[in-house]
Amino acid sequence: MRVGGTEKLRDGAEYGVPLVSGVVEAIDSFRPDLVVDLSDEPVLGPVERLRLASAVLARGVPYVGADFRLDPPTLEPFGGSSLAVVGTGKRIGKTAVTGHLARLLAPRLRVVVVAMGRGGPAEPEVVTVPPTVEALVELSRSGRHAASDHLETAVLAGVETVGCRRCGGGLAGAVFTSNVAAGARIAAERGPDLVVFDGSGAALPPVATDRRIVVVGGHQRPEIAAGYLNAYRLLLADLVVVTMAEDGSDWRSVREAVRSVVAPEIHVMPTVLRPRPMEDVRGLSVAYFCTAPERAHSILASHLSQAHGAEIVHVSGNLADRQALRAELSDVDAEVFLVELKAAAVDVVAEHALASGSRVVLAANDVVPLPGEGVLDEMLLEMSGIPL
Repeated sequence: MRVGGTEKLRDGAEYGVPLVSGVVEAIDSFRPDLVVDLSDEPVLGPVERLRLASAVLARGVPYVGADFRLDPPTLEPFGGSSLAVVGTGKRIGKTAVTGHLARLLAPRLRVVVVAMGRGGPAEPEVVTVPPTVEALVELSRSGRHAASDHLETAVLAGVETVGCRRCGGGLAGAVFTSNVAAGARIAAERGPDLVVFDGSGAALPPVATDRRIVVVGGHQRPEIAAGYLNAYRLLLADLVVVTMAEDGSDWRSVREAVRSVVAPEIHVMPTVLRPRPMEDVRGLSVAYFCTAPERAHSILASHLSQAHGAEIVHVSGNLADRQALRAELSDVDAEVFLVELKAAAVDVVAEHALASGSRVVLAANDVVPLPGEGVLDEMLLEMSGIPL
């Protein structure tokens, strides 16, 4: 494919090689084993080259230049009906989308979720009964990470989960090592109607699934959300969910950046995340602990008050910062400590609450589409193979 630099060529000259209009057309026509990039400034800069590389990787072909090589992640085959939830970064609500999807499907299908995480178990772990807060505390005291994604999904969605571990994440989302393939085999042996594979941060589940949901943070910079090799992730999408599309954020620019990458038929759905206590907290004083940025705290407090009748006395976004979390806990006085099951939720917040005689309630996150943007649940059901 010629991308420019024609000032060096004589008019009408032929050089004995076919030219095509685009790299995707070239791959589909010639089925290469490798794409070699011989471009440079000023014809193609780094932004354009990575967009081109993303298109090549999405076709399953390695992309090589003078001092680099990019390979598409290796994906293990999977025989059953499957769906992956993939993120473009950390703390963007990917696991909230997985949990929302699992809660939606659980009354209709037998769903198993395979979740991988940096703090996942050394061997794939099957959870068939949602653990209680007390069980999570005991798990934490034994030295385990009691807020792993598979535990969160088991508790908040009430479905079977298989917890897996991964280490490392490449620019295109490959994991350096993981036990997800073994976890996938365990999930298949349980005879589910659908297996949902939950990614970790921007790392892809290393399994070839039937369909993919890509989750983008509305608070991410547009050039990050849809640039670099996140363009590759977006090109894999059958549906894109933009989370945290709050008033005052730049989510519209994020959506437009995403739309510049994905095919026109791919729906890009803006949503917000809203906490849902798993137990009744109406009329009680509540301290809420989450990972949301401070600018969203008043919105979340208002929602908990209006939708769930809670008297919000404190909101913290410090679950991922143990030092800051411990510093603020001594000043918190509430009947209920409402907590997302993330990071230090169990070993710091739950332990403190139980020691002080307060009640611990876990919080799920509902994924709520913005008005006029379509019905997210219908799209999720359709992607899961359930007729509407």
